[in-house]
Amino acid sequence: MGKKKVWFITGASKGLGLSLVHQLLNAGQYVAATSRNIDELKKAVAIGTEKFLPLAVDLGNEQSVEEAIKATVTKFERIDVLINNAGYGIGGSIEELTDAETRNSFDVNVFGTLNVIRKASPYLREQRSGHIINIASIAGIAGATGWAIYAAAKSAVIALSEVLAEDLKEFGIKVTVVAPGAFRTSFLTPESLVLTSNPIAEYEAIRATHTRYLKMDGEQIGDPEKAAAAMISLVSMPNPPIHLLLGKDAFQRANTKIEALAKEINDWKAISISTDYDN
Repeated sequence: MGKKKVWFITGASKGLGLSLVHQLLNAGQYVAATSRNIDELKKAVAIGTEKFLPLAVDLGNEQSVEEAIKATVTKFERIDVLINNAGYGIGGSIEELTDAETRNSFDVNVFGTLNVIRKASPYLREQRSGHIINIASIAGIAGATGWAIYAAAKSAVIALSEVLAEDLKEFGIKVTVVAPGAFRTSFLTPESLVLTSNPIAEYEAIRATHTRYLKMDGEQIGDPEKAAAAMISLVSMPNPPIHLLLGKDAFQRANTKIEALAKEINDWKAISISTDYDN
């Protein structure tokens, strides 16, 4: 893995975040990891070392995030890699999900990511180095029936990452947004997935989609350990990608979306270009 680096990882008590922490610590890296429940995090990692800093953080609270970033720099003197992994799924039509449920989803999936970037950026700018890796989802590129709010949140993560890469490149800071497909983690369990508590019978297609997804739990094609290794490998690349798809399903869904989008744009070209002033 090369030179020892300091990694700051959110949502580290389960799933891809936990796989990342284990692989990095086993490789002798320095890791600060966050969770809402620090006891759960410590139990999940179960590795006693001075190279590991577990942190209880409320990502929706700027002060909590700022304190975690400062604690990391105080202990390890710098941050080299920031991985915004925390997030959860939310399913239901826009009509079925309440304003509170929708805002809570954006608080964790989007605003938590923004808070971490905002508070870490001054340190990365001063160093003139660093790598920010934001975990989105293939849903942010090609959303599926019944997951509108989740797709919207992950689309936001992709869009902000694209511009962030431009904004920070003059400081030597790299940005990658990762869009995984289905991986065999706890994502489809109640601890990581919220489904509407106000289902409307008429949305039959959404109910069928949710049933199909829930049946996938434990049978997803993606290996989280391989996903973690792929993300870690990005940091040693001189020119890492801004976008990285993970999983055959993500690759296929993205290409299907790109082809359909290109066709639709070109099919309606006449109207698109008809709205300019005549020269």
